[in-house]
Amino acid sequence: MSATERLEDHGRFAYSNILKRPQYAWPNGTKLAVYTALNMEVFRFGRGKGAGIAPPDQAESASVYSWREYGNRVGFWRLAEMFDDLGIPCQAQWNTALYDHAPDIAQKFRERGDEFVGHGHTNSDEQGKLPEAEEKALLVDCAARIAAEEGAAPLGWMSPWLSNSLLTPDLLEEAGYKYFMDWTTDDQPIWFRTRSGGRILSMPYPVECNDNRALVFFRYTSQEFADMLIDQFDEMLRQAERGTPVVCPISLHPFSVGRPYRMPALRRVYEHILAHQDRIWITRPADIYRHIESLAPGIVPGS
Repeated sequence: MSATERLEDHGRFAYSNILKRPQYAWPNGTKLAVYTALNMEVFRFGRGKGAGIAPPDQAESASVYSWREYGNRVGFWRLAEMFDDLGIPCQAQWNTALYDHAPDIAQKFRERGDEFVGHGHTNSDEQGKLPEAEEKALLVDCAARIAAEEGAAPLGWMSPWLSNSLLTPDLLEEAGYKYFMDWTTDDQPIWFRTRSGGRILSMPYPVECNDNRALVFFRYTSQEFADMLIDQFDEMLRQAERGTPVVCPISLHPFSVGRPYRMPALRRVYEHILAHQDRIWITRPADIYRHIESLAPGIVPGS
């Protein structure tokens, strides 16, 4: 290996120092946008990808299936009660199989006016290893089902298990999606180049401020997870008020954080955030996309 060798590159975007970029504000004049993504997932019984609470040879067991299904039967509804009480908007990262499995969940999101984003058909199936034609068909079929049920195609996509392929940004843009959440590259939305010569927006998404990673994989306590979210919010608010617009995303799974003993700590997080609501923009990713798309060329990296 030579010291002058050029490294392999994805070709999607160029390096950019966040402190040297053009400044802008969110629609309400603030510099910190906060959104909550609810991962609404349904799983095959006895087949497909499992979860981090069990060894791989037990991933298809009834106990693990039922642990995840708790999120649809109980966890989601308790979280929805809390978000209704607090007035928190959400984004539904939506497995389309839920339309048939639990249609009242979709109705609840509709009543709340929340956003539906494509998230595959089921989280038992990964996307990233599919042949191009099959991946394209998945993206198109999910958009069509959401459009048929909701009256409009989703603007955004997040791959099941973040299992995107090298072609995912291209296929998404060609299928009509406007943003995606698979790359955790930045605290600001940035534009990705696509093979058609077009572009798709990469939306900030949390790997660590994510209950499935924190509570299930890393085994943090509920209080540790809440402290993490509050520290993330406080530090990002400090950074934002020095002039840099940023996005603070929170990712939740009803089968994980929707357990009764975990919810008091989560409620503490949102009560803390709401204490600063005059200094932030509590929103949904679709609205972040619309604002970014409206900015003049040269302001957002990749534009």
